[in-house]
Amino acid sequence: MNDTQASERPGVDVDVDVIVIGGGVNGSGVARDCTQRGLSVAVFERNDIAFGASGNNSGMIHGGPRYLTYDPDVTYSSCLDSGHIQRIAPHLLFRIPFLMPVHRDRRGAKLALTLLDAFFDLYDKYQPLKRGKPHAVLTADQLQQLEPGLAGMTVGGVSFDEWGIDGVRLCVGNLVDAAENGARVHIHSTVTDILRHDDGAVRGVRYRDLLTGESGSCTAKLVVNATGAWAPLTATLGGLLPEQARIRPGKGIHVFFDRRLTNYAIAVRAIDGRQVFLEPWQNMSVIGTTDTDYYGDLDDVVATTAEVRYLVQAVARVFPAILEARPIGTWAGVRPTLYDWGKSPDGLSREHQVVDHAAHGAPGLYSMIGGKLASYRLFSEEMTDVLARRMGIAQASRTHVTPLPGGEELIDPISLAEDAGIEPIAGARLEYRHGARATRIVERMARNPREAAVVCPCEPVLEAEVRYVVAHEWAQTVDDVSRRTRLGVGSCGGMRCAARCGAIVAEMTGRSPLDGRRMALDFLESAARRRLSVVGPVQAQQEALSLAALRSQLGSTRAIERPTGDLGPTGLGPRAAEPRAAEASAALPALDPTRGVPA
Repeated sequence: MNDTQASERPGVDVDVDVIVIGGGVNGSGVARDCTQRGLSVAVFERNDIAFGASGNNSGMIHGGPRYLTYDPDVTYSSCLDSGHIQRIAPHLLFRIPFLMPVHRDRRGAKLALTLLDAFFDLYDKYQPLKRGKPHAVLTADQLQQLEPGLAGMTVGGVSFDEWGIDGVRLCVGNLVDAAENGARVHIHSTVTDILRHDDGAVRGVRYRDLLTGESGSCTAKLVVNATGAWAPLTATLGGLLPEQARIRPGKGIHVFFDRRLTNYAIAVRAIDGRQVFLEPWQNMSVIGTTDTDYYGDLDDVVATTAEVRYLVQAVARVFPAILEARPIGTWAGVRPTLYDWGKSPDGLSREHQVVDHAAHGAPGLYSMIGGKLASYRLFSEEMTDVLARRMGIAQASRTHVTPLPGGEELIDPISLAEDAGIEPIAGARLEYRHGARATRIVERMARNPREAAVVCPCEPVLEAEVRYVVAHEWAQTVDDVSRRTRLGVGSCGGMRCAARCGAIVAEMTGRSPLDGRRMALDFLESAARRRLSVVGPVQAQQEALSLAALRSQLGSTRAIERPTGDLGPTGLGPRAAEPRAAEASAALPALDPTRGVPA
């Protein structure tokens, strides 16, 4: 069967042109690109937006200087796409200056510094692609002056820079743009089958909404498997073998601390010679990352104590103050790395690949394998080019020049805060996450001043933002809200804000207050589990006691009710589940300010 026959069946109507399975950065990028080229799209995400590696990475759109030694094409594509992402989402990017010290006890340390200088001369050639600054060679004294916390055991080092980003906000922006161009977005909806015609060609999917329990089907001409580390499993839903979408899953973990410990990121070598780092990231510090083969449950990836110790040991050798700092949590994800046998995980290619399953008897089905956050847009463009050719569309991609929602213009966060009557830090965090669309949240507060209340003081997150992400960004649980706003990620671990957030989400999605409390407990228990590998025995006992007290105050043992009403944005139009004004807000429980739980 030729391409035209596979994608065009006379007399057969379909719901959409393209179905995208997966709400990570690749899936959301393809959905956006397709809708901009006039294709109708439906997206199905089993968990939540950026649930996997897209939301659990190092938080950098970086060129990957280490790839220069064995995969220079990855460095080029990452730097090139970094420049494009800066153009379309300027509010989401922030510069991270790096220091790379050379330890004095390293064999041939002075020669190593000279070679490092030559290496970064080559990397500098890529820097203009991502508006990076050229590297500089620094003496030991200069390093110490820039970062006094460094151990005085270096012969010098180099400086270079990369760009930080919130991967979740990047995914959300892509999907919001796709939805505003007509895409149907289904979150918490698992695809149970990939449907095929008798001749093997795909014809759509069967799915089940995990929150409502409702099932349905959606037909399409083409289906894209953009599920990352889940790609082999997803392929089996269409009757294929997992080896036909093969990856080599690699686990990476990060540990985050309650404050910024440095002004510069510091790249160091771990005990096995791998490069790891300490970075200032938004309003916290992060150390990462590991790279190990992963054979466990992809829906339940957590850091172990051994992995945490590995990272802390590496950083402490150069920055001893890390031993006195307060870790408040971890995150972990699984990279969908291209399969290769015999290499260490760290040496695997970070290239990407489009797999056309026509070769496996399933024309119209494609899998996206591999890739990096930094080059997601290029990968998505390549995938969409294939789809457009199949559909006879000649229009080229414009995702590198059309701004993401919020990236249309830069706004002053201080002026935003003054206009809204909120603290400058709250205005700055709003502007970072939402860019120019932060004004929409301010407009909510103008209509209902009660929404200016702070729900999460650590970040901070305002009630208006919680309501906004439920109404316009598909947040349906406390965990969803946290992923989009970083609510409950700070020092209190959600103890002061989860209950209030749960009450708001339950009210907006037509569920009972009891379910709001259950959602809050689910979030708190999950967060506590992710902290277990970084807390000592005394703190673990205290957390267990705090959670037990919360269970007694909020406790519910029954399952969460199925939500009712419209649970996602309807393009540019209003939501059926917008809050029912004063009586709904009045029904929310008051907070005990000393504990952050309903009084």
